[in-house]
Amino acid sequence: MTSMTDEREVIRRPADRRERILDAAEKLARRGGYFGFSFRDVAAAVGVKSASIHHHFPTKEDLVVALTARYRDRFLESLGDPLQPGAARRLADAYRSAVGTRDQMCLCGLLAAESDALPEATRGEVGTFYDANIDWAARALGGETERAEALIAGLAGAVVLARSKLDPGIYDRAAAALLSGVSSGHR
Repeated sequence: MTSMTDEREVIRRPADRRERILDAAEKLARRGGYFGFSFRDVAAAVGVKSASIHHHFPTKEDLVVALTARYRDRFLESLGDPLQPGAARRLADAYRSAVGTRDQMCLCGLLAAESDALPEATRGEVGTFYDANIDWAARALGGETERAEALIAGLAGAVVLARSKLDPGIYDRAAAALLSGVSSGHR
C-alpha cells in the first residue's frame, strides 16, 4: 500500500504529472471533444493548479496534439502486427471498443467531427491518426489502400451510427459485413 507521502512523491515527478495530465485530458476530450473541456477542468481532475498544466503544455492545442499522438501510438500498438492472422478482426474489435463505453467516444472520431473548428496542428494530428490506420489496414489487406480506406471509413461510421442509436448491434452487423469483404487470402 502506498502512503500519502509516497503518492505525492510520484506525482511530483514531471513525467508522471505529464502522463496524469494527458490521462485526465483524454477522459474529458473523449466525452466532450476539443471544446468540451478547459485547462481548469484538467487541473481539477489531476489535483493541480492550471499553471502546472501550462508548464507541460503551453496551449490547449499543444495538449491536444500530444494527447492525439499518444492516442494514435497506443491504438496502433494495441493492434499488433498487421501481417499476422486476424489483423482485420483486431482492427474491427479496436473500433468496437468505442461503442461499448458509454461516455468515451473514440478520441479521433470525436475530434474529426469537429475538424472545421479545430486548430490546424490538431486537425493535422487527427488526420495522421487516420492515415496511420489506413496504412496499417492496407498492410493487413495486402497493400490494397482503397479497400483499407473503405474499411476504416465503414468502421468509423459504424461507431458513430451505433452510438447515436444506442445500439451496439448496428456496429456488429456493419463490421461483419465489412469483414466479409475481406477475402480469406488477407488477414
